Amino acid sequence: MAKFYHVNLTDDERECLEQLTRKGRPSARKVTRARVLLLADMGRTDEEIRAALQTSIPTTYRIRKRFVREGLDAALAERERSGAPRKLAGKQEAYLLAIACSAPPAGRDRWTLQLLADRLVELKVVPAISDETVRLRLKKARLSPG
Repeated sequence: MAKFYHVNLTDDERECLEQLTRKGRPSARKVTRARVLLLADMGRTDEEIRAALQTSIPTTYRIRKRFVREGLDAALAERERSGAPRKLAGKQEAYLLAIACSAPPAGRDRWTLQLLADRLVELKVVPAISDETVRLRLKKARLSPG
């Protein structure tokens, strides 16, 4: 397969990538991307890089392409991933924590996850929310209802 994206690193870029792979605590993905670029600069094929780093050929191709088109920083950086936006953020999460720390409703000994979810909807903090989302947010805040 012919290579469309040839990686030619400058001395500064090569030194930066070598330091990245040796020092500090960068993410494993970032280190892998750096190693792909270093091997590509040495003239290795995508298949050789795949075998050496146990990645896929499309991954090595994408890293090369991003380096050539967008530069070193873009090739090393994480792209924003798709997915649903957070159900609770900022003020909404603060409301949840405030309600969870308040006295439970009359006739109840403690808050349940479903009661908390229902109260957030009742107060129009969010249009809809599941008790599982409430559980996960409380867990992250190291709280439990009640």
